[in-house]
Amino acid sequence: MRIAEIHLYQVDLPSNGPAYRMSEGAPTALDSTVVQVVSDTGLSGWGETCPIGPTHAPAHALGARAALTQMAPGLIGRTVTGPAAVRRALHGLLHGHDYAKAAIDIAVHDLLGKAHGLRVCDMLGGATTDRVDSYWSLTLDDPDETARVAAQKIAEGYPRLQVKIGGRPVEIDIEVIRKVWEATGCPRLVVDANRALLTRDVLRIDRECADIPFVFEQPCHTVEEIAAIRAQLDHPVYLDESAEGLGEVLRAISLGVCDGFGLKVTRLGGLGTMATVRDVCEARSLPHTCDDSWGGDLIAAACVHVAATVHPRLLEGVWLAEPYVGLHYDSANPVRVEGGRIRVPTGPGLGVVPDDGAVGDPVASFA
Repeated sequence: MRIAEIHLYQVDLPSNGPAYRMSEGAPTALDSTVVQVVSDTGLSGWGETCPIGPTHAPAHALGARAALTQMAPGLIGRTVTGPAAVRRALHGLLHGHDYAKAAIDIAVHDLLGKAHGLRVCDMLGGATTDRVDSYWSLTLDDPDETARVAAQKIAEGYPRLQVKIGGRPVEIDIEVIRKVWEATGCPRLVVDANRALLTRDVLRIDRECADIPFVFEQPCHTVEEIAAIRAQLDHPVYLDESAEGLGEVLRAISLGVCDGFGLKVTRLGGLGTMATVRDVCEARSLPHTCDDSWGGDLIAAACVHVAATVHPRLLEGVWLAEPYVGLHYDSANPVRVEGGRIRVPTGPGLGVVPDDGAVGDPVASFA
């Protein structure tokens, strides 16, 4: 089986409901890039990458399409023996830009799954469950409103809450954390600053919320900042934005700066590397999520498939943008959060196929 065509699509994902506010802003619509890899047998594999704006990570939508445009011609005619061979080919065509390569990697997994009648989760080692836990991310808001939404989401069945903080006076963050805890008593509470806090503010939150069990997620901008205060913290620390690739994950583990990870499929370069990091985390008993920054049904399906293969005691859940996105690519098999859980797609490959016209016309094609 050879790659015969590659098509790139640009999709504007609207915001459905309240704004998703973080320390660095509140996007109202996101620019997603969908990739279709067509084989000489007529089968298609689909992938997606959707950075959450240009400042959240070293990734942006125009950069994704530029990188894919650079790599796609070099893949035409290439025999698809497996995802690893395609990843090596991508590295030979362009240095870096793993978030763009991830869309191809996901599409190749989808293509091979369809060709062999296997789900992606089965290709990645086998599912341990037919449903995975999700979690709700409480965006920046005033303390009372955040606590109200937190209680509502616990009642809906979400087993884990993530509280966004940062970008405002630390006193408000402390009040938010305390009110969410008082309203929910959530045993799986995460406080996520998206790199926004100074080390002094992390230490203050740790001290003034010593009675509340929670996990700090990426409190500071760099691993070095976190390492400088790690020994003074009583709360566990997970890395998210700093887990930019397998090398950074291994570095963080070797330095002993974290107790787990918030992992992103596209940040790591796709499902293949994500599965490798999963295995490293299992070897070191490090819990982690299986998420992505944003996107539609395709990236959502990819996250759910890999999450289904994680050892149950280490899976922290899957966050989906789906509650904030006002559309589905696949109307027959949408990936949804229901009662705080997500069903693992059952069809071959990703189990999600965009409806005709759902992603529009290609903005670039290669054959």
